[in-house]
Amino acid sequence: MTHDPLARFGEVPQFSLTSTDMTDGGPLRPAQYAAGAGGADVSPQLSWSGFPAETQSFALTVYDPDAPTGSGFWHWAVANLPVSVTDLAAGVGSAGGALPAGSLVLPNEVRLTSFIGAGPPPGTGTHRYQFIVHAVDVGALDLDSQSTPGVLGFNLHFHTLARAVLEATGVAGGVSAA
Repeated sequence: MTHDPLARFGEVPQFSLTSTDMTDGGPLRPAQYAAGAGGADVSPQLSWSGFPAETQSFALTVYDPDAPTGSGFWHWAVANLPVSVTDLAAGVGSAGGALPAGSLVLPNEVRLTSFIGAGPPPGTGTHRYQFIVHAVDVGALDLDSQSTPGVLGFNLHFHTLARAVLEATGVAGGVSAA
């Protein structure tokens, strides 16, 4: 059985999420793998379109449901992206990168407020990395800067108008069979 972090939230309309750095269902490039796995924790380029006209802001989450934790692994969580932002350049979520003004980056699983790349442990098979942009019905979610991605998800349950998903894969050592 696979874990779908969105299944319990019910269906919402979908919009488009693309990247020049990865394709849906394809492997992540080595540069996007965690520093410990031979890469550099570089956040990928992302672009989205086709979201509802009522959208007032966006949230971005990156989640690995296949991590051997029992609860998955959050790689990146950003709330309150301005509605005028529909593209993020590669590296803006990396340590030292510059996200748009007003954005709130929450601590990920290793307590960093930056993107952490894919670095699955040996023997755990192929992991899925779900890059999800949520179209939000408020200009800013009222979150403490130390909130967890889980708290963001709780708030998104009540404020998501639509979402876009791009899923990439990775394995230990950075070479995916996908």
